[in-house]
Parts: sequence; structure tokens; C-alpha cells
Amino acid sequence: MTRKVLIIVENLPVPFDMRVWKEASSLQKAGYSVTVLCPRGKGCEQGHEILDGIHVYRHPLPKEANSPLGYVREYALALFWEFVYTWWIYLRRGFDVIQGCNPPDNIFLIALPFKVFGVKYIFDHHDANPELYLSKYGKKGIIYRIQVWLEKLTYHVSDVVMATNGSYRELAIARGGLDPQNVFIVRNGPDLGTFKLLPADVSLKYGKKYLIGYVGTMSVQDGLDILLDVALHIKKLGRRDIHFTCVGGGPGLPGLRKMLQEKDLSDMLNFTGRIPDQKLLEILSTTDVCVNPDKPCEMNDISTMIKIMEYMALGKPIVQFDLKEGRFSARDAAVYADTANQVPDFAAKLLWLLDNPEERERMGEIGRKRVANELAWDYSVENLLAAYRKALSQGESTKAVSASSGASF
Repeated sequence: MTRKVLIIVENLPVPFDMRVWKEASSLQKAGYSVTVLCPRGKGCEQGHEILDGIHVYRHPLPKEANSPLGYVREYALALFWEFVYTWWIYLRRGFDVIQGCNPPDNIFLIALPFKVFGVKYIFDHHDANPELYLSKYGKKGIIYRIQVWLEKLTYHVSDVVMATNGSYRELAIARGGLDPQNVFIVRNGPDLGTFKLLPADVSLKYGKKYLIGYVGTMSVQDGLDILLDVALHIKKLGRRDIHFTCVGGGPGLPGLRKMLQEKDLSDMLNFTGRIPDQKLLEILSTTDVCVNPDKPCEMNDISTMIKIMEYMALGKPIVQFDLKEGRFSARDAAVYADTANQVPDFAAKLLWLLDNPEERERMGEIGRKRVANELAWDYSVENLLAAYRKALSQGESTKAVSASSGASF
């Protein structure tokens, strides 16, 4: 019997959310029937389409929020549409498992009524939301306490948790009280079948000798304001041979573009916004060094950023702050800036790499091999499938005992 899966993700549309798309594709190849429910977004406006045999439904979503009250409104509307679509999908297609991908931590509310029908709930833990809230707003008010409460309830309802790294696994066990056997590490590595180095295009260097690359979401905790200050610091040192290109979108992008003008950095830094994957690969393939300026905080210390492995897959050396999971991922493929002396030390490490091409090549090769041998998506698939086998096996032994007991009367 073919098992049916519904994956619910609110943060990004699919297939733009590459982790969710890789999970859906891997499950489909393993014989599951997969449906994805996600928001609509730029480039993903169709309400329903079938991609590689996977049904993708997209619900309406308001403009991305950038304030506490805005997030409440955004999440409430998303929850409404998820509730409506999930019931429609259940009646039309059916499912045995719901996989909820945070943020936010309220998707368990959609899954809760279906547990009565034997549907299992797998929590795919992308972000530690209490820490994420603190990184953005820095206060433990009522909304923070709600985040903590929702996380606890999510853990309580989950049959299995998929964590993106060891730190998140520890959260599920220590903070969530889960049995370690029900928590699986499913890392978010790049798919080396599609994420490949391309020939460098010098026209992307804006006439400069060196290109520095960044790719990722642009929110408060992502440290792009720090990167702008690093660029300004380098400019004040008199360097005019360096250009920064930052790829990605997010609620912080309009403010960052304004800061770019205020700091008079348009001659050495540009923001592309969200662009097609092919263009992203062209830019990253041309870079001399890639950066991860994630702001030092508890959230970023315990989180794994996919951009680190993407840089490494292309053989690019990295500059980032010395944070726990970032160091675990990159190891000797990165140099680590001081979290206290942030801007000057980040700039110094970056300039040192640019002025030492042999080190850049050595570090790039270390990173490429680490991804190829340990961190690529292929190495996560077995744990993904093991998490599903575990969730679907729960309760089966009880059913078997009940059936045999009934037969004996």
C-alpha cells in the first residue's frame, strides 16, 4: 500500500523552499505519494500544479510581516487557509502523515484533529522560534512566552521530530521531553546533482578584481547591516578593488537598500533580490570569497545555515563569526571573526583571505570535500526515511496485539 504524505510549510513557497522540495522529492522517489501545501509567492502564483509527480497546493498569504503584530496577523491568516486546504486535500487525496515545517510553531493545530483518524505528525524543526524572536526583538514579553508555549505543544503533539542539527536535537530531547529514539537529525545539505560550479563570469565583478558573495534571507538576525559596515570599513581603508553582491530577499531588504544609499556604498555593493537558481550559481561561481555575517546571538549559535554548505559545495572559502553550528559545518573551510570586535575583525579576516590566494584554494578544497563526503543532501535521505518509518510504525504493534487478542475469543 502506498503511504500518503502531506507536507505543510508556511515560510516559503515550494519549490523555492529547497529543503522542503528535497524532502518531498526524496520521499516521492522512495515510493510515497506526496502533496505539499505552501503559500503563494513571487514566481509561484499557481494555486495548484504537479511537479515531478508531487501535488503542490498554494494558499493566499498577506504581505510578509516585519513587526510582532504583523506576524500575528500573517500567521493567523495562514493558519486559516492551511485549515481549509488541509481538509480539502484529506477528503480529495487522503494522507497518512502530516509533516509540519516551522516557522511558525502552530502547524500542529492543523494536524491535531487528524490524529483521531490515525494520521501521524512529524515536526520538521527548521528554526528555534523562541530564540528567533529574541534575535529580532530582544525582549521576553507575552509574544515570546507564546512562542515558548507553542513550541512545547508542538513537541507534545509530534510523533517524530526531524532536527536540522545536533543542537536542535538536544532541544527536542531536553526542552521538548522527547524520547531520543523519536528524534532524527536530517541536515539541510545541497543537492550536488543540481548545485554545481559554473565557469566564472568576470562581468559579474563590476570591474573589480575581487567579488565577495552572500546568499540567503535578509532579516534582522542575518547580519546584513554588519556586512554593510564591513564594506564601509574596507572602503575607508582605501580598498577599491572589491565588490560585494548579496543575493536573496526578505523583510529586511528595503531597509538594507536604504542603508546602502545612506552609507554611499552603491559603488561596491549591490542587492539582487530573489533571482533564479541559475543566476545565483553564476554569481557564486564567480566569487573569490563567500561570507556568512549572521549576527552573533543564541539563535544563530545553535542554527545551521544552508548557505555555508552551498559555499563549500562550490569550493569557496568563507568568512563567518565563530558560532557553534557554523564552525561544525565549515571547520577548516572558513576563517572565524571575533564576535566582540565584529566589524574590524570580519573585515581583517576577509582582506587576509583575498591577499592569500593559496589559502583560499586550500580552504575551498577542504570545504568541497567535506560536502561531497559528509554533508550533501544524499547523506540526509536515510535519516529522513528512517523518521517516516518510525512515525508510521508507532501504534502498529498495539494494533497487532489487539487483533490477536480479539482472534483468541
